Amino acid sequence: MAELRTFLEIPYDQLEDLNLEAKKKQLDRVPVADLEKHYLAYLEKEKAIKAVTVCFSDLEGRFHMLDYDKKFLLSSHDNLTFDGSSIRGFSVVSESDLRLAIDWGSFRWLPSDVFGPGKVIVFGLIQDREGKPYGSDFRGLLKEYADEQVAKNGWHFNLAVEVEGFLFEGLNAEQNFASAEGFKVVSSGGYYHSLPNDKLRTFIDRLAEAQRALGFENEKDHPEVAPSQFELNYKYSDAVIAADQIQLYKLTARQIASSMGCTASFLPKPMVGINGSGMHTNMSISDKSGKNIFFQADGEDGLSPMAIDFVDRILNSANDICLILNSSVNSYRRLDPHYEAPNQIKSSAVDRTSMIRIPLGNAKSARVECRTVAPDANAYLAFYTLLRTGLEGPMTEKITSETRRTRTRFLPDNIYDAIRHMKQSVFMSELLGEDNKEKYIDRKLAAAERSPKELGTRVKTGEIIYHHEVTNQYLWGKF
Repeated sequence: MAELRTFLEIPYDQLEDLNLEAKKKQLDRVPVADLEKHYLAYLEKEKAIKAVTVCFSDLEGRFHMLDYDKKFLLSSHDNLTFDGSSIRGFSVVSESDLRLAIDWGSFRWLPSDVFGPGKVIVFGLIQDREGKPYGSDFRGLLKEYADEQVAKNGWHFNLAVEVEGFLFEGLNAEQNFASAEGFKVVSSGGYYHSLPNDKLRTFIDRLAEAQRALGFENEKDHPEVAPSQFELNYKYSDAVIAADQIQLYKLTARQIASSMGCTASFLPKPMVGINGSGMHTNMSISDKSGKNIFFQADGEDGLSPMAIDFVDRILNSANDICLILNSSVNSYRRLDPHYEAPNQIKSSAVDRTSMIRIPLGNAKSARVECRTVAPDANAYLAFYTLLRTGLEGPMTEKITSETRRTRTRFLPDNIYDAIRHMKQSVFMSELLGEDNKEKYIDRKLAAAERSPKELGTRVKTGEIIYHHEVTNQYLWGKF
């Protein structure tokens, strides 16, 4: 019997080639009009594509996806709209309509065994009714800031992230969480100790294969310190691509886990008594010739004065930006000093409890690593905040090389203190805009008030099911 469906299914090796080519176009900053013309022509020609997934992230970093029929998209790609009032933290009902412009440089082909055949994906740029960039779209703000630095100074931001997560037994394990029972791990092996064909290793292998096909340029993957914990590392990239890849990393992990009857979780500290998960963010800046301007062979820890200033500005604003980097009630469990918590407001080449680590590097790899970022942070907002703070943040205190390493100030250990620091910060009002600052704090406070104020020694049901990456309208309405 003849096949009724002939939707596009591309082998993984060909997917990798296609996606690496698309990524290079984006890195080379091919003009927008050229990219639009190229991909529209491709969609018109390729009959086996049925739909285009257009995605965007809200103020807190939740990932949203809309599937547009390909034929409709070809005729209406310049007039896509959605109801912004249905997205928490976006517009109010009286000004609900928002536009969704396609960022054609983000065009990627999807592995059909993970996402279904006949689909491609693009990221959207959110606009207001008049077609101007929407003020709460931090992907758009990050892109604008990166483009501005290229045009003004010839600077290119390079970011690499190490996103840790957990694999738990059962579908929707987070939405069904009960504090009396907790999560059920799929493996109790620990650091590097996972047999080749056990469930955790099978999951990691499948995720690595998929992200390789998506053009991530993999480096290494392994089980992490805690039971059922994983980490997959891949090559550094431009700031916007790096943030996009975090969203695709999480999406792909959740999809593969679901197909195995499991849940991939990016909660910072889903279980007490073991290490939590982080999203260590490595940053450097290169000039228009490609030279790493964070490197200086005879500089402190191999860093240039510019890079040292970048570190000091982040340390000076550490409390103010903490809520951006640790954005949930649960993330403050991770800042527990008993588990290598990166909660000390200092920098170090060796001490992993420091907020900022200076990894051993050379002219190519010298960088600054912010270890405080939790894996549930809005990557676009976190990168935008770190980069702008590092380059423009106030120098309220002159930090010497000695105090940079030895002082013992700590980040907030609960979300209420983090909210207070952000609320009082003039710099955060300048960085985010007063409207975004107020909306963000309102969202964080609303989630915090749905969980007991004291963290205690047991992970509470409220801090899980009302977490911004877990909750939905049904769960939120049950309060």
